Amino acid sequence: MAVKRKTDEGASSAPKRRGRPPKDRSAEAAASAPAKGKRGKGAKAAKSGANLGFEEKLWQAADKLRGSMDASEYKHVVLGLIFLKYVSDAFEQRRAEVLADEFGDAEDRDEYEGKNVFWVPPEGRWEHLRERAKSPEIGVLIDAAMDAIERENKTLRGTLPKDYARPAVDKTRLGELLDLLSDVALVDENKDHRSTDLLGRVYEYFLGRFASAEGRGGGEFYTPQSVVRVLVEMLEPYSGRVYDPCCGSGGMFVQSEKFVEEHGGKKSDLSIYGQEWNATTWKLAKMNLAIRGIEANLGDQWGDTMREDKHKGLKADYVLANPPFNISDWGGEHLRDDPRWKFGVPPAGNANFAWLQHIVSKLSPRGVAGVVLANGSMASQQSGEGEIRKALVEADLVDCMVALPGQLFYSTQIPVCLWFLARDKRGGVGVGGKKLRDRSGQTLFIHAGKLGTLVDRTHRELGDEEIARIAETYHRWRGEGQGKYEDVPGFCVSAKSGAIEQHQFVLTPGRYVGAEDLSEEDEPFDERVKRLVATLDQQFREGTRLDASIRENLRGFRSE
Repeated sequence: MAVKRKTDEGASSAPKRRGRPPKDRSAEAAASAPAKGKRGKGAKAAKSGANLGFEEKLWQAADKLRGSMDASEYKHVVLGLIFLKYVSDAFEQRRAEVLADEFGDAEDRDEYEGKNVFWVPPEGRWEHLRERAKSPEIGVLIDAAMDAIERENKTLRGTLPKDYARPAVDKTRLGELLDLLSDVALVDENKDHRSTDLLGRVYEYFLGRFASAEGRGGGEFYTPQSVVRVLVEMLEPYSGRVYDPCCGSGGMFVQSEKFVEEHGGKKSDLSIYGQEWNATTWKLAKMNLAIRGIEANLGDQWGDTMREDKHKGLKADYVLANPPFNISDWGGEHLRDDPRWKFGVPPAGNANFAWLQHIVSKLSPRGVAGVVLANGSMASQQSGEGEIRKALVEADLVDCMVALPGQLFYSTQIPVCLWFLARDKRGGVGVGGKKLRDRSGQTLFIHAGKLGTLVDRTHRELGDEEIARIAETYHRWRGEGQGKYEDVPGFCVSAKSGAIEQHQFVLTPGRYVGAEDLSEEDEPFDERVKRLVATLDQQFREGTRLDASIRENLRGFRSE
């Protein structure tokens, strides 16, 4: 679909995205809202927007200018302007450097493109717009600036928002927002403009805040940063092909690139492939990656991963994905004979096991995957899902299962789980070049449902130490971490396939580690009530029918 992933966009005319955590499918990439209240013992605050300074002040000021506009629309107004401001700031900084060089030519595009700086024509420069911020035509001018930048930079074509002139955008507030951003430097004048990635921080922070503001809809384009970090720290994508079939705003890719750079690698060591269902979310991802200098193949345009795979034939070394949870309208009735269903035809009413099998089909011979899914995927027996899960286990593809706590997502408070799949568990040199032990016939279960700290009344984050604990447990179990792996009652256990068979191939970690089972009903409360009321109504009708039948039979006895 990418979904999508993972709709979010109220302003979009694109088909409604097939929900992310229903969110149902971050950042995507983003940081969480500012922390409130006390943190629990032993939990270290996750690196997030809560620890930043000017980003929060900028958010508060920008939010005041939103007026009555819905957050799902306003995010495109703000994020588009932030992108425009950064592009212009980076251009002006490079221009000053060229002008200071006696041999430089400030009008030579190569002077900019050679430093990975977008060429900005005069009508696209921030100063040109700032001087006209109070003009009633400011919306038209911003649209023209976006057009000019796209025209001059082919990698941005079809990406930037160009609907600032529409009547729904208050031009007075738009001019005030432009003035607000004019006072913020989005490049560091003392360092290379790419090294500090100030815009990346702002963009990331705002994605998280918009996801929070949109609530359920926010999950369509954003995966919380702490969840993305767990996936990345466990899979360690140092180099190779990275794929996200429902990439939202690109957060999996951003975190993967950060991981590589933090470990002394080069982002050019990664080849990025992704797909996204929602048109405006696809554009958010393109901008998110462009400002970080990350080259990615997100397809020629947005598209439905299940029915219009943009990367047919791709075999990825790493797959990181947060598919839409429990989506029912994924078109499964039209894909009954799809060759991807090697382990069983997924039910038309739920795409969870369609996503898992699609991801398996994309793995290279030594490929690994980390997938966020609803807890029901670990235990459901309906519509053949139990048989598909059994087949995946018997094919020895399930490497690790992690149960996460609830309240991690903006779109739902239910707990979720992580599936880690491995194409080859026989040991030897893994996809990242590390030597791994033979794990054939074994699966690691990690129960992390009690971890995390509330950062506000409804949202939880996993701290640095907690993420490290989960990741290091997995690495030790695979034979690559420092120290020897040991089962820890209540937290982790290595189970053989025979033990999994004894549990009817249910993969809930609590069943194996000795902790309470967290596989509660994974549908939202209002939907669960609606379903139960419908069931009760059906039972009442059936009771009435049976009562009438009994009375009719009794009358027959009397007549005899």
